[in-house]
Amino acid sequence: MSQNPAFPRTRLRRTRASAWSRAMVRENHLTPADLIWPLFISDGENIEEPITSLPGVSRWSVDLIVERAKEARDLGIACVALFPNTPADKRSDEGMEALNIDNLMCRATKAIKDALGDDIGVLTDVALDPYTTHGQDGLIDSNGYVENDRTLDMLTKQALNQANAGADIIAPSDMMDGRVGAIRDTLELAHYHNVQIMAYAAKYASAFYGPFRDAVGSSGTLKGDKKSYQMDPANSDEAMREIALDIAEGADSVMVKPGLAYLDIIYRAKSEFNVPVFAYQVSGEYALVAAGAAAGIGDRDALMMEKLIAFKRAGCSGILTYFAADAARLLHE
Repeated sequence: MSQNPAFPRTRLRRTRASAWSRAMVRENHLTPADLIWPLFISDGENIEEPITSLPGVSRWSVDLIVERAKEARDLGIACVALFPNTPADKRSDEGMEALNIDNLMCRATKAIKDALGDDIGVLTDVALDPYTTHGQDGLIDSNGYVENDRTLDMLTKQALNQANAGADIIAPSDMMDGRVGAIRDTLELAHYHNVQIMAYAAKYASAFYGPFRDAVGSSGTLKGDKKSYQMDPANSDEAMREIALDIAEGADSVMVKPGLAYLDIIYRAKSEFNVPVFAYQVSGEYALVAAGAAAGIGDRDALMMEKLIAFKRAGCSGILTYFAADAARLLHE
């Protein structure tokens, strides 16, 4: 880096003195197209179910999910991400509801694509935790251990089911070894050449997921933890290995989850691989901002936007965030 001439020849505050100047030299920019809006699907019709642990976030029935997708389109948001709250009577140890062509995920995907076509992208989550009685992302053995290879067969069938419903991006969040390659091969054989894979490549065993599990109904069913397949928060070199493998297996983009506590992982991923990198600003991160603003520690909008621009500064192509609609409205002002 070149050395600046000494003060007073160099006054770094010169370019900060006016709003127009700050805008002119701004290094990173956030737009609505950088945002992906996670939406939770509920059974029924004309139903909105507020999620207590996620203030301002609700589950929506399929008909109202379509309205949220239209809202996202109108705000310039590029994509919505769907997550189902599967009814308890449709959950099983094997998670077979994931393969139902008429499950909540598939119905919502079809409804959005029928209404909006290519005006907005639809990202669908591939993992079994919304469909299992034990809350794990894969199939378990008699000791409760999540079996990698047996789970792959279910995940590939789940991914194909979602592609058949019209998904634009398949996003495996399960963290099984080899799942990106298995899904890519399945999509290719089915002639879904343009269906993208956004791999949850570096998904950590985090304490920030609690409200999400409430939203998809798995918090009360989860038996044990997910540390045997989600990553240790202490590790960063391992994340680079995970990302490299997923790219080699056919991922079009990769995700780091959670986001804010892992900005170093985002930066390394972008620097080392130069592929589209996304962050998931997860439910716990969102809820902490909401709680902090409610307690008076700071302005909600200012806290929201500062955190979102941090992801762009670290190297993100985009961010999955429950703030998406609110942030997009601010960006339009």
